[in-house]
Amino acid sequence: MSIALPSGTTRSRRGRSLREGLRRVAEAAVTPLELGDVLDVFHPLRRGADLRARIVEVRPETHQSATVLLQPGRDWAGHVPGQYVRVGVDVDGVRLWRTYSLTHGPRADRRISITVKAIPGGVVSNYLVRRARPGQMIQLHQSEGEFVLPQPIPAKLLLVTGGSGITPVIGMLRNLFSRAERPQTDIVLLHSALSRAEVIFGSELRQYDAAGWLRLVELHTDTHGLLDVADLDRLVPDLAERTAYACGPAGLLDALQEHFDARGLTLATERFRAQLVEAGDGGTVTFAGGTPLEADGATPILDVAENAGVLMPSGCRMGICMGCVLPLKEGAVRDLRNGALTTAVPGETGPGGVPIQTCISAAAGPCVIDH
Repeated sequence: MSIALPSGTTRSRRGRSLREGLRRVAEAAVTPLELGDVLDVFHPLRRGADLRARIVEVRPETHQSATVLLQPGRDWAGHVPGQYVRVGVDVDGVRLWRTYSLTHGPRADRRISITVKAIPGGVVSNYLVRRARPGQMIQLHQSEGEFVLPQPIPAKLLLVTGGSGITPVIGMLRNLFSRAERPQTDIVLLHSALSRAEVIFGSELRQYDAAGWLRLVELHTDTHGLLDVADLDRLVPDLAERTAYACGPAGLLDALQEHFDARGLTLATERFRAQLVEAGDGGTVTFAGGTPLEADGATPILDVAENAGVLMPSGCRMGICMGCVLPLKEGAVRDLRNGALTTAVPGETGPGGVPIQTCISAAAGPCVIDH
């Protein structure tokens, strides 16, 4: 008895066999490398490759900040304005991961942008602002974060930002104002910066204000002093009627949260770093039999390691994404957010160690981490 195969089956098998044969020939030709290694050189943004992005442009915003325009790989899944992205940057031979807000909504050319402010001692931020050049490749993760506007857009919005806290908010605004039918939303943007010249996207924000698309309240520390949340009710008399978002320094966010809580109002916040409140005496950190590193009680283990040139997994750097977790095999670490101690004792703790978040943990005596 014969079985009739569907039309095209033989041709399909031959085509598959030919592709597999060509791949084997190609892999043999590039040994000891893998074919993917060679493709990474010529087509790094292809589907199926590790997600990367090519730097298209580095555009100064202020003398301390710059917008980095990126062309992501084909597997980039997109984002919602207000979300952030993890990027891996090779600086002097060491890959370092940082998290930055996306500063555009979805674009027709699929490009994305991050805006980076160089901070004193910031290895990655200073590299991206001052040394990065078009054509360079960086590593990329898919977008994350819940700091996004609800749908439908509320009738009234309050956006409070400080310094580089404007970065996720500018993505929201650009997306709203680029629509064919701009939502008729009453928006108040309250922004605090060190000076007028230090306002990132200052010219753009003032244009939005002049066009009547939002009401901009600028406060400059050098002339107005620090933002006093006690003035909020005066600056925004209809505060209780507005859906409120805030992003900026921890002190500002804490004061705003207290102000809103006292009035029974809801505030959505985005923090760039966890608020670290507890420090101990420190100790040493040893990785996989390496040389012990001196660590004070106020510096996260992640920072201690990176400063010593150790390639570390990381993500949000504020204890949320779990991208920095490593097993503590021996010793004790202190959670810098609340002072809680985590210990690992050989023979008592399981053989896999105790998972710790290195971005918010500091050495509390000698400790050994498996990495």
